[in-house]
Amino acid sequence: METKDGGEVVDLCAGDLSIPTDMKSFLEGGEEMMNKAQRIVDSGQHVLKRSDIQLKAPICNPNKIICIGMNYVDHCLEQNCPIPTEPILFSKFSNAIADPGEPILYPEETEELDFEVELAFVIGKSGKKIKESEAMDYVAGFTIVHDVSARDWQLKKNGGQWLIGKTFDSFCPMGPAIVTKDSLSDPHKLGIRCRVNGDTMQDSNTENLVFKTEALVSFISRFVTLTPGDLVITGTPPGVGCFRKPPLYLKRGDVVECEIDEIGCISNTVQ
Repeated sequence: METKDGGEVVDLCAGDLSIPTDMKSFLEGGEEMMNKAQRIVDSGQHVLKRSDIQLKAPICNPNKIICIGMNYVDHCLEQNCPIPTEPILFSKFSNAIADPGEPILYPEETEELDFEVELAFVIGKSGKKIKESEAMDYVAGFTIVHDVSARDWQLKKNGGQWLIGKTFDSFCPMGPAIVTKDSLSDPHKLGIRCRVNGDTMQDSNTENLVFKTEALVSFISRFVTLTPGDLVITGTPPGVGCFRKPPLYLKRGDVVECEIDEIGCISNTVQ
């Protein structure tokens, strides 16, 4: 458990052997597990220097990765598309998850590799047909996802289905941590930006989300049971490469930084 972005890390498992070593199992432990973790943090023991460790993706084995398309007002405007009246869902597979700092693998199958910074939330307990008024009770916290996209496969091939273009290996860098909801001032008023080789490409605010967390939890849970560790990726703001004039796609060697205020920043290099 990281005490703050870029700060020291507490080894929870060293403090209590009953705490699982993977995030999904930890979340399945519910409030009891969170309380155990907080007691270890408060003790000031089992602290590791941030410089001595390498962060992994905060969750590597979710049951579901659910993505939301066209979910920023300003992203719809840049495409001259109508604002959706209900959430647009697609998915990635867990093979796409990559750690902070891990390379994004450039597949030989695409010539249109694009960047998308996104706010994501992680489900903390199981639920079905959840009311919007109770939705936040089911959210463990928030993290950053880079929704890497092969635009040719997403938009021009495979019959218009988005899945292949979204779920190549390494197409879901995630991190640097899951920030608990009570540690954020307001998840829907956070600056969100993406830089490529230091140049800002996307710069918006999560207040521009069409469907915010509560609405997404309620809508998705009408159809599928949400379970601890499920990852919901909420959509990207404007500025992506494919809608620039001329289009701007990633190339090998590019460094992509995805950043959200109060959550942190992840950096991955295209290889």
